[in-house]
Amino acid sequence: MTSSKQTAPVNVRRQYKPELWKDSLGRASVRAAQILLILTLTVVAIFGLLQIRLLVIPVLIALILAAAIGPFVNMLRRRGWRGGLATGVAFLGLLIVLGGVITVIVLSVRSQWDELISQAARGVDELENFLLTGPFPIDREQMNQAREAVVEFAQSSQVRSGAVTGLSVVTEFLAGASLVIVILFFFLKDGAKIWEFFLRPFKGTREAKLRRVGKRTMEVLGGYVRGTAIVALVDTVAIGAALLLMQVPLAVPLAIIVFIGAFIPLVGATVAGILAALVALVANGPIVALIVVIVVIAVNQLEGDLLQPVVMGKSLELHALVILMALTAGTILAGIIGAVLAVPIAAVTWAIIQVWTAEDPDLEPMNPDLPPANSQPT
Repeated sequence: MTSSKQTAPVNVRRQYKPELWKDSLGRASVRAAQILLILTLTVVAIFGLLQIRLLVIPVLIALILAAAIGPFVNMLRRRGWRGGLATGVAFLGLLIVLGGVITVIVLSVRSQWDELISQAARGVDELENFLLTGPFPIDREQMNQAREAVVEFAQSSQVRSGAVTGLSVVTEFLAGASLVIVILFFFLKDGAKIWEFFLRPFKGTREAKLRRVGKRTMEVLGGYVRGTAIVALVDTVAIGAALLLMQVPLAVPLAIIVFIGAFIPLVGATVAGILAALVALVANGPIVALIVVIVVIAVNQLEGDLLQPVVMGKSLELHALVILMALTAGTILAGIIGAVLAVPIAAVTWAIIQVWTAEDPDLEPMNPDLPPANSQPT
């Protein structure tokens, strides 16, 4: 009897202890703890990746480029080309295109630099005259004070430290560009083998889902890059033609900047168009600048209403608010490069979530060189 009396409270505690977590408050507490744990791990992972961003960013850029060029390499392989030869041809073609773009920019800037400087000087004089004699005139003493403030800022220590920072950024850019070239070559040559290496620990359904994730990731990245390139080419031709017709200086470099800016959705092409309008305002006057603004607005409307839905298709199934939030987060974390990479990363993340929650993970291999599921690596 004594023993039963002693064990009774223990049984009561064991009976009611699980009930503490079965009510609504207990379930909410468990869910909140899980969310906090996931957020903590995410923050720690992002912080760790930012510490090695000189490696992470080149890997991401190389992966995106490999996804865009990979179908061309696979096409050459299916036609009987050896893997190394097909990779070398595609890789060399990409380098020629990039080198040609850089050469055109440099030559255009050098050939029109003197003209732009003279036109800019005249434009600044006209702007100063307008500010002094316009409908809201400014006192010349205030104008001189503002000019002196600009000169003092240009000679300040902040500008000198910014120049040193810019030198380090250039060094990091060159190192990152070299890493992109090397990593891209190996992704194109041995991408399937690299992916197969990461799949070794997994079997069964999980392996099949991971293969589907790999396939869908390459589809989304490749479709995004190719679709964005087509849209950017249309923007470049339309805006560049308008700049050439109105004889705006540096029309070709500005058109190339429009092409590059189009890879930042929503804001990239608009910012590049504003830059072109500013150059037209300084060099050609307000009427030409207004025409450039109208052309940029019309091209952006054409892109948003027609080109993006038709060309991009399912490569970018993201709401505009999600794109804007991704752009903001990417810019805060990694600057301009983060803004360029944020949207494709967000699109891939959403595609992975859709694939992982799908019921049927069976599909065709990512490319002809990838062994089928449950096969032993050679």
